[in-house]
Amino acid sequence: MALTLGTTGMDSSTQADVTTAFKAANADLGGHWTLVADENADYVVIDMDSLYGPMSWLRLHASGRKVIGLTSVERSQTDYRLMRPVNASDFAVLLSEIAGDAPPSEAATAPAASTPAPRPSDQLPDAQALPEDRVEARPAAAPAMASTPAISIEPEVLPEPEPAPDMTQLPDRTLASWLAGNGLDRRVRLQRGDAPVLLIDPRSKVYHGPATLKPLTACFEGTLLIEDFQTPDAAAWEAEAAKLGAAQPLARLEWLGGLLAGDGELLPGNDPNGEYRLTKWPQTEREYPKHFRIATAMMKGPSILDEIAATSGVDRAEIADFVNANLATGYAELVLPPTPEEDAPAKPSGGLFGRMRGR
Repeated sequence: MALTLGTTGMDSSTQADVTTAFKAANADLGGHWTLVADENADYVVIDMDSLYGPMSWLRLHASGRKVIGLTSVERSQTDYRLMRPVNASDFAVLLSEIAGDAPPSEAATAPAASTPAPRPSDQLPDAQALPEDRVEARPAAAPAMASTPAISIEPEVLPEPEPAPDMTQLPDRTLASWLAGNGLDRRVRLQRGDAPVLLIDPRSKVYHGPATLKPLTACFEGTLLIEDFQTPDAAAWEAEAAKLGAAQPLARLEWLGGLLAGDGELLPGNDPNGEYRLTKWPQTEREYPKHFRIATAMMKGPSILDEIAATSGVDRAEIADFVNANLATGYAELVLPPTPEEDAPAKPSGGLFGRMRGR
């Protein structure tokens, strides 16, 4: 049967580039692959450079799925790596490699041969070939040739084009992943167990809910299906929003999702030995008083987690969660080591007086 490929953890623009490159590569390889929804795919492409790509990798890796990491770095924790910017040539090499690694039960069935039947052994040399009209009028082959089995040529069956993905059949994912750029596309209502009600408006980048964040921790546990979100009409939305209070920036929920995702460790794809810094002072929550000390230490300059722990007096695990949260909202960044530069030639003393002083 044909090998199947899916995509997840990427924005719509990246997904379009991957799909285009895949179709071109698949056509060059004879159409052995089929593009399907990621939950039904043998192999899944994940954008490991995106914020929520590593979390998608964790979920798929835990379930034993084969993952292809789309990334610009040289190494990846995924089973296979696809360098960005993605192109059809690299994609074709990768698909060929995967097909070679796949067990026989997963390998694509080769299409029927399309080469013409061999010439009969008594055919005249090219220089003495009969005209085409006379070749068609030749008598049947000699009895000696009758024992040669005929080679049947079956028409090559081209794969049918894949239908556009049905956005109503989205796989389960964490709330943090749903809040990403390619997740929710409309105003929704969410309530999990005894947790408070959340009204989320992804288009306006706001939500309505409690003033504190810790009561919402349960909303980020486990995964959610699209059916777990309700879609209230305008009247119901306005009525419940009025009860919950003023709208709050959606970045607070994204921050909380990043804080809870790593469980005391930096998320996959983030260098545990790298130096991190805050690009600007974040909004610290009163529920997490130690975060003020962490932010103060990080504002002094790029530091590794152990250095931040020594400066702030806060456990390394809590610092990792804080860094994850601020990477999710763009308030923190990894500082890459400077590249060595060639020694620049010394500049001569400027001006007439400078030359006079050099005498």
